[in-house]
Amino acid sequence: MRRPLPAIAAVAAFALACSAVPALSAPSLPPPDSAALISASAADYRIGAQDKIEVNVFGIEELKREVQVDSGGKILLPLVGQVQAGGRTPAELSTDIEGLLRKNYMKDPKVIVTVKEAQSQKVTVDGAVVQPGVYPLAGPTTLLQAVSLARGPDPKLANVKRVAIFRTVGGKRHSAFYDLSQIRTGRSEDPQVYGNDIVVVDMSGAKNFMQNFQGGFGLLGMLLRPW
Repeated sequence: MRRPLPAIAAVAAFALACSAVPALSAPSLPPPDSAALISASAADYRIGAQDKIEVNVFGIEELKREVQVDSGGKILLPLVGQVQAGGRTPAELSTDIEGLLRKNYMKDPKVIVTVKEAQSQKVTVDGAVVQPGVYPLAGPTTLLQAVSLARGPDPKLANVKRVAIFRTVGGKRHSAFYDLSQIRTGRSEDPQVYGNDIVVVDMSGAKNFMQNFQGGFGLLGMLLRPW
């Protein structure tokens, strides 16, 4: 049976309206304390204790090292000895090492410092994910990327329309909820997560999300229980 032209026009108009829906603004959370902040640019990342970094002296393979920053923020390198790495950006540390090598050993050294694992910046991912745990942030990380660190939402249990970020700023806990399905399709912004954030993926069919994670998830029960 031939469909009337007005009905076809209405369907076309509806489809066009749906395709033109603008991206939704993400819920807002206050920025983290400055000590926990990962800059929007990986080049501005400040090295911290327990980070793993690679030091590469151009043209001298024997001096290439992957080292871990100690609790005092220092690293130990051949020829130059102890170097303060904590609180320095990779570029600043590269310049420091070049200066030490130039002072006693080389005319024009070129040093590249790369952060391999940012152990000082970690996010907790829990709830209905495949592999809950605490994961290091190697650089700027969004909510979708943080959930991927835990191998994604559990396909049988997860309610991807309700994913929370918990953040403590100035001693006060804040939270916001996001819809991963909207983020994946570009309908909603993908918020950035920071060191010490807690990400929780809700379980489908759960009646009370807050009660669920506080009582049911062992790790979160310890992290989020009021003191």
